Amino acid sequence: MHWLVLALLTAFSLALYNFFIKLASDHVQAAVGAVVLQLVAAALGAVWLLKLKLQGLPLVATPKGLGLAALAGIGVGLAEILTFVVFSRGVSSSVGTPVIVGGSVLLTAAMGIVIARETLSMPQILGMVLIVGGIALLARGH
Repeated sequence: MHWLVLALLTAFSLALYNFFIKLASDHVQAAVGAVVLQLVAAALGAVWLLKLKLQGLPLVATPKGLGLAALAGIGVGLAEILTFVVFSRGVSSSVGTPVIVGGSVLLTAAMGIVIARETLSMPQILGMVLIVGGIALLARGH
């Protein structure tokens, strides 16, 4: 499958993630919601891992890879809790999600440039500037 199709499926999955956190935030305390979310995600990952194992595919895991995955887990765990908190404060999903996701895109790009020594072309830089403008416009008045 082409990477762009996979990326769009990922975007759809993240949209479901953010939308359902927004709906749940009025009905569950942030930590409870985050733990339920993480347990369901872990179960889904375990099913996928089992499927790969049953197919006889190699399950490669280096110590560095496991450590970096654990750091990503810390990041996503904090993001889940904080997303519940943001939405429990009455922020609409149409404002909160673009600010959270857009901010994430900007910070990830910055880390890619500074830490991983990646580069951006002029159109990509313009895209980042537009994200900053979009976040500023969305956050205005909230």
